Amino acid sequence: MAQVRAMVQTGFGGPDVLRLTDVPVPVPGPADVLVRVVACGLNQLDVLQRRGVVRLPGLELPHVAGMDVAGVVEAAGADSPVPVGARVLLDPSVPCGACPLCHEGRGGHCPNLRILGATIDGGLAEYVVAPASAAHVVPDAVDLTDAACLPTPWATAFHAVVTVGRLRAGETLLVHGAAGSVGLAAVQIAQRVGAHVVATVGSPEKAAALAKVGVEHVAAPDAVAALVADVTAGRGVDVVLEYLGPATWATSMAALRIGGRLVFLGNTTGDEVSFSLSDAFHRGLELLGAGGYLASDMAAALQLFADGGTALVAGTFPLADAGAAQDLLCERSTVGRVLVIP
Repeated sequence: MAQVRAMVQTGFGGPDVLRLTDVPVPVPGPADVLVRVVACGLNQLDVLQRRGVVRLPGLELPHVAGMDVAGVVEAAGADSPVPVGARVLLDPSVPCGACPLCHEGRGGHCPNLRILGATIDGGLAEYVVAPASAAHVVPDAVDLTDAACLPTPWATAFHAVVTVGRLRAGETLLVHGAAGSVGLAAVQIAQRVGAHVVATVGSPEKAAALAKVGVEHVAAPDAVAALVADVTAGRGVDVVLEYLGPATWATSMAALRIGGRLVFLGNTTGDEVSFSLSDAFHRGLELLGAGGYLASDMAAALQLFADGGTALVAGTFPLADAGAAQDLLCERSTVGRVLVIP
């Protein structure tokens, strides 16, 4: 039986639990595709599951991590609409398609959700099998290495900013921690729908990264109130993208205009916040949770990226050095995605 290489997680702990191993070539089912991996983008979940801090239901060892995959279809099942030779990125979220929530169009909340690289084997390998429904054909103008930067951050950001936040042309979006992968995606998505962007970052290096993608209004966290007042002539922003939590929640609420929308999807600095109910309802504020992106968000995000998006890459590593790649990701000082190239 033909063998290929995969970086296999054999236990929980440091990078030493990863083993570069020869494994059989995965076999696609009737509705699957076999993808030769060109590049795989790393996520914090890869590290959290390796350490055992997070163990999503369905995770079994040995396991192959790697959620954000771009590559070329090498074989396809009889029921696959995606042809052999297609350049694709893979949506790591695989809903069952049969439960009530899937039928309601809420596949991101499917109780039977499988996640490529988290609960099923992913892209830290030379080949990976995925449902054909998860494969999005990459436009010819988009490099596959760049495409591997997209799936989780861009789909998450599109869902939050456009699908849930309803950001429109001419409005203003505030993004805290905008040099992170979701933040970088969010500011570019906002630009492409014709909105204005105000962003906060924690260092000059991260401010420079935002300048590369055309963000003009950037401030340190403690100076954002003055910048928002200046950019919006004192009116306030239309939408805030909030994923830091308690550290920025009060600033986010204060930055909103009358009738503004606060979209929240993270709790990096803690899980509980407090705010004035009377302030929120008198100002007509909308607080919108943005968990669980949709397949349609992925497709729309890919199209927006193809329309001139920028992929920032912090580093690339061969498959044998996937542990070192995860170590770089853990530093949290990087700007852009960390990629593994099998």
